[in-house]
Amino acid sequence: MAQRIITLILLLCSTSAFAGLFDTPGRSNFVPADQAFAFDFQQSQHEVNLTWQIKEGYYLYRKQIKLSAADAAFLEPSLPSGEWHDDEFYGKSEIYRQRLTVPVTLTRAAKGATLTVTWQGCADAGFCYPPETKVVPLSAALALSSDGQAPARPALPVVGAPKLNPPLPVEPRPALALAERPPAATAEPSAPERSAAATDGSQLPFSALWALLIGIGIAFTPCVLPMYPLISGIVLGGERRLSTARALLLAFIYVQGMALTYTALGMVVAAAGLQFQAALQHPYVLIGLSAVFILLALSMFGLFTLQLPSSLQTRLTLMSNTQRGGSAGGVFAMGAIAGLICSPCTTAPLSAILLYIAQSGNLWLGGGTLYLYALGMGLPLILVTVFGNRLLPKSGPWMAHVKTAFGFVILALPVFLLERILGELWGLRLWSLLAVAFFSWAFITSLGATRPWQRILQIVLLAAALVSVRPLQDWAFDAPTAQQQAHLAFTRVSTVDELDRALAQAKGRPVMLDLYADWCVACKEFEKYTFSTPEVQQALKDTVLLQVDVTKNSAQDVALLKHLRVLGLPTILFFNAQGEEQPAQRVTGFMDAAAFSAHLRDRQP
Repeated sequence: MAQRIITLILLLCSTSAFAGLFDTPGRSNFVPADQAFAFDFQQSQHEVNLTWQIKEGYYLYRKQIKLSAADAAFLEPSLPSGEWHDDEFYGKSEIYRQRLTVPVTLTRAAKGATLTVTWQGCADAGFCYPPETKVVPLSAALALSSDGQAPARPALPVVGAPKLNPPLPVEPRPALALAERPPAATAEPSAPERSAAATDGSQLPFSALWALLIGIGIAFTPCVLPMYPLISGIVLGGERRLSTARALLLAFIYVQGMALTYTALGMVVAAAGLQFQAALQHPYVLIGLSAVFILLALSMFGLFTLQLPSSLQTRLTLMSNTQRGGSAGGVFAMGAIAGLICSPCTTAPLSAILLYIAQSGNLWLGGGTLYLYALGMGLPLILVTVFGNRLLPKSGPWMAHVKTAFGFVILALPVFLLERILGELWGLRLWSLLAVAFFSWAFITSLGATRPWQRILQIVLLAAALVSVRPLQDWAFDAPTAQQQAHLAFTRVSTVDELDRALAQAKGRPVMLDLYADWCVACKEFEKYTFSTPEVQQALKDTVLLQVDVTKNSAQDVALLKHLRVLGLPTILFFNAQGEEQPAQRVTGFMDAAAFSAHLRDRQP
């Protein structure tokens, strides 16, 4: 009896094992996009709720959710926070799982108005879908009144879109019936995380609190720190018998006058940036701003002096001297005028911050950033005014080093802007180059130090420079070879006709067709880890290699994907010597070199 039970168990195990042999690696186990991300909507007068039911094991990219309207306008929706997803090629991206609801408030909607919704998602197993677009028909909605009856989001900007051709209504369809989408809605992403330029304060890499720290740091530069005792005496009006509370009040009023000047300047620049927000995100503009930031950084390195014209500085100084120190009104006016007088050490950082907040187009962020910057510069003045010069550190070469260090801080801004154009990979290389330059400079600067803790600091700086050089090392030594191997001998085709001609010209040889896009993470994994290996290249030596790049997701890309019945990427098709596709050999999703080599060996001739 026991022997029969053991035999039955072994039979069941062997059945499961043999059943696994019939599971072809790379065969599609992925559902269509409309099943992976089931989209629905509901409208109640001015409120439209957009809902996605996200299948287990799939996720949507937050940055890929885009809205536009035809014959309607809406308040910019606030997308909920998602979870962070990290991958090797695009870094951290915010994603949504399970369920997502986005409420949209219409400010008006004419008869026949529509809302175009675009999104994109992937599967955890290494499979990405092209951008999906649905056109939502809207019921007519009168313009919201200003008598308090409007939904409570009046501070958000109103978004509208140019009038489009009459769109098709939403209806269930396969994921690749994409030819129905309006041409104006076609997305052109290069990577999920950099699909659109940053347009609000949350996209900026530094918070406004960094401005406070920068202001404090600027206070210790050689152009600013030595001036604090003199300014303190002017603020007090030459009176040395003032109470501590009175001295503190006068110093605080002076700093507030300076801070409010900077605040107004920040809000004006941010408002101007808001008017030209789209233009400020153009690649040519970003390159121009980056060049300006580099020039500002060079001025901090001492290559040239950047400041207001001497005539204007003299006029502002005379205006300040007419004010009476020791009085609240006079001190406030002195502070406000002082905010307009930029020394060589403060002009470049201030200009960099102004250009930077212009990118945000956010008035409150612009004003708050400049306020904290001025407050940081004023804190040492308050301390000197109340407690005297004994709190000030001794002047020395270290102040010039502080100025140079802020030059490197300014250089971080062009890296951030150029990263939007060049992509994550080149962005990483630029960050690496900047880090190597900074840590190397800091290490060389500290070589004259002899104290034990300074020696430890030197070791830390040297180690940081060596660690920072790693991405550059990979680029210099590994990347060219990997790039040459990864691309193999692919011939690009773009349309169905080009594919048919390439198959006809194969002259009796088998063909492999690789479908690729920049927004497909697994496609890049195929290039780096699979196509670059010798065993895969050897297995493909007698195969004609074709590749389609559908990054732009254009109309002809959509037509080709639909013709080939491709759900998403990566997808690799195999054709025999007669030009007929072998459906059983189709690969969807990522396969490592070993699995892909085995798959190639099992191909039908």
